[in-house]
Amino acid sequence: MANFTREAIKATFIKLLEERQFSDITVKSIVEECGINRNSFYYHFQDLPSLLEEIIREESDAVIKKYSSVNSIVECFDAIEEFASNRKKAIMHIYRSVSRDVFERYLMKTSEYFLSRYIDALAESGEIDPSLIVRNKTLIVVYYKCLFFGVIIEWLEHGMDEQLAKDFRCVFRLKADTADELAEILRSQI
Repeated sequence: MANFTREAIKATFIKLLEERQFSDITVKSIVEECGINRNSFYYHFQDLPSLLEEIIREESDAVIKKYSSVNSIVECFDAIEEFASNRKKAIMHIYRSVSRDVFERYLMKTSEYFLSRYIDALAESGEIDPSLIVRNKTLIVVYYKCLFFGVIIEWLEHGMDEQLAKDFRCVFRLKADTADELAEILRSQI
């Protein structure tokens, strides 16, 4: 029963977040919608920000699980875009709230995960000398995760405009030679 209540609270919160701004959602509105009492809410969650963080973490974990491997820079973008665009209205309400930092933290974490997996795939495929990656992987991942993070933030600033997402994806397709570019960067670090 406790797990059912916890899931009902999360589902109700997401439903409300699709309908209204984060600042307009209260514990009272959640418990009334769920048909539970305040104590039940506080049994499961400390407050609304902790509820929000759990939901964002679960969304991040779900996208990571779905894309267990990435073999191109475009796949990295697609996975990160999917994380950022699940439940568009809710994400925009979070992005425009005082709890934006929670979303941004998980966006950065998700970006880092996918880019790290991509770099590992390049090493495994032999496209880049694995010894070069070992010495410089952190630098590469930091650079590209910041690039992806910035692109996604720009996309959010434009209200998740679909054409802008297509344009960014096109740019990443043009960067199909990312492996060659990375190899050159790594060779110059020696």
